[in-house]
Amino acid sequence: MTKKERFKKVFPILKEKFGNPKAALEFETPYQLMVAVILSAQCTDARVNIVTKELFKVVKEPEDIRQMDLETLEKYIKSTGFYRNKAKNIKLNAEMILEKYDDKIPKELEKLVELPGVGRKTANVVLGELWNIREGIVVDTHVKRLSNRIGFVKSENPEIIERELMKFVPKKDWFVYSHYMILHGRDKCIARSPKCDICEIRNYCKYNLDNLRKE
Repeated sequence: MTKKERFKKVFPILKEKFGNPKAALEFETPYQLMVAVILSAQCTDARVNIVTKELFKVVKEPEDIRQMDLETLEKYIKSTGFYRNKAKNIKLNAEMILEKYDDKIPKELEKLVELPGVGRKTANVVLGELWNIREGIVVDTHVKRLSNRIGFVKSENPEIIERELMKFVPKKDWFVYSHYMILHGRDKCIARSPKCDICEIRNYCKYNLDNLRKE
C-alpha cells in the first residue's frame, strides 16, 4: 500500500470521527493566539490555557506586553517551562510587531518565522487558525509520532516529516490533518501504550499491522 493509498483509507475515518475540530488553545485576539502557541512549546495545551486564563486578562495586544516588565511576565508564565526564554522571546516578538509591522501580525510565513519565538510550527498554526492560510503542515510531537506509526513517513525530523506529508496530503487538508493526528494521538495512539485493539484505523496502520505479523 502506498502512502497516498493509506492516507485515502485513514483520513475519511478520522474525518468522520473528529469532524471540524478547533484549536485547543483558548484566545480572543490574534496576538493572544501567537502568545499561546509560543507558550505551548514543551508544554501541554491544558497547562497553557490555565496560564493564559490569567495572563490574557491583562494582555490583549502587543502593546500590553511592551508595557509589562519582564519579571512580571515571567511570573505569569513560569509553570509552562523554559519561562525565561519564552518571556524574552514574547517581549522581543511584541516589540518587532509594533515597530516593524505597525502592530499587525504578518500573514506571510517568511515574515512570521522572523519573529522571535516563532518557528514553522507556530507560524503554520497562526496562519491556519486565524486566516485559514495553508503554507505547510503543523508538526508537533503527536503529528510526528502518528505519522511515523501509521506509515506516512519514516523520520524524526519535523521539517522532513512536513515535506513528505505535503507530497500526498491534499493542500486543503493540511491544517485539519494535524488536528486529526493530535486528537487521535490523545485518544487512541498514546505514546507509551497505544490502544491498537480498539483503534478505528488499526486495519490500515503500519505499526499495528507489523505487530500482528510478529504474533
